[in-house]
Amino acid sequence: MKVTVDMNTAMDRLNCTEKDYLKYALGGLMYTPAHNSSAADMIISRKYKGLHSMVFCLEDAIADSSEGKALEQLTETFSQLGAATLSGELNTVSMPFLFVRVKYPEQIRIVYDLIGKYGLLKGFIFPKFDTSNAQQYINYLLEINKQSADRIYGMPILESAMVSDIETRTQELAALRHITDSVKEYILNIRIGGNDFCSQFGLRRSVSNTIYDIKVVADLISDIVNVFSRDYVVSAPVWEYFEGQDATDTSWSQGLRREAELDLLNGLTGKTVIHPTQLQIINSVLEVSAEDYNDAISILDWKDELLGVAKGAAGNRMNEQKVHKNWAVKILIRAMIYGIKNTDIERKPEVCLK
Repeated sequence: MKVTVDMNTAMDRLNCTEKDYLKYALGGLMYTPAHNSSAADMIISRKYKGLHSMVFCLEDAIADSSEGKALEQLTETFSQLGAATLSGELNTVSMPFLFVRVKYPEQIRIVYDLIGKYGLLKGFIFPKFDTSNAQQYINYLLEINKQSADRIYGMPILESAMVSDIETRTQELAALRHITDSVKEYILNIRIGGNDFCSQFGLRRSVSNTIYDIKVVADLISDIVNVFSRDYVVSAPVWEYFEGQDATDTSWSQGLRREAELDLLNGLTGKTVIHPTQLQIINSVLEVSAEDYNDAISILDWKDELLGVAKGAAGNRMNEQKVHKNWAVKILIRAMIYGIKNTDIERKPEVCLK
């Protein structure tokens, strides 16, 4: 299908802020242990194509006894990255967004004191975010933002029993929404710990199933989306499978693509990544079809003063100006970041950073 409007024209419809861009731009958020000594070289060399964002994990990936060594290595990693930016070897515009997943709230202060000076940290991830610790996470986030020249974001992970338990879920989600709303400008994403939820019920999906086949967890995801997605980007749980020794076995990639498509359909954008082979699949799912792109442009640039409905670009579906406006905004932001399928249109994310 012909794409009729260029990207700059599309972005004129949005006038979005840095946060509007960032919250959709994480794509596959790839985890690595904080004591990964090769992480800096990997980032500087741009080893993995399509890596939009990365997390240095100080929680589950780190043994309790090795926290000190992990913090030392994390400091060394950011020192190397800082030196590479000063020398011009690393371009901060093209490097992935960097986050740290802490183990406990107080660690936010510890980590920021070690690496905040390099100006490369985009934010922190708060594991097992519930009403027992949420305010502590938020207080430390606000504290370091008073010192930082650039905004430091927080990304809570909903994965605790207080959220999964049907008897406490509604009250817990409402309370967490109230807390995040109080600092909305600092909350980049709401993330879902799908494996933690599965673990609580003793369940695990196979390579031929998606998280949505596990009804009790699918219901949890639905409730989280219901509470948060009107005002926040909610990101999808990790897919456990990746390319193994048998390169001819593509069941893992087929399963990932199927689940990532269902993520989008169910209101989730982006996904936690545990292996670089997953990145390209997630990014390709986040690409926008030419039909969606053209329809989004038409909806946001509505010309008809008499009617609020019209045929879509392909002539086979109905567009409603008011009903589909929120959808259209999301489509254009995704097109800007991830591109349009089967086209060579240049993506220009920098036009969003006003």
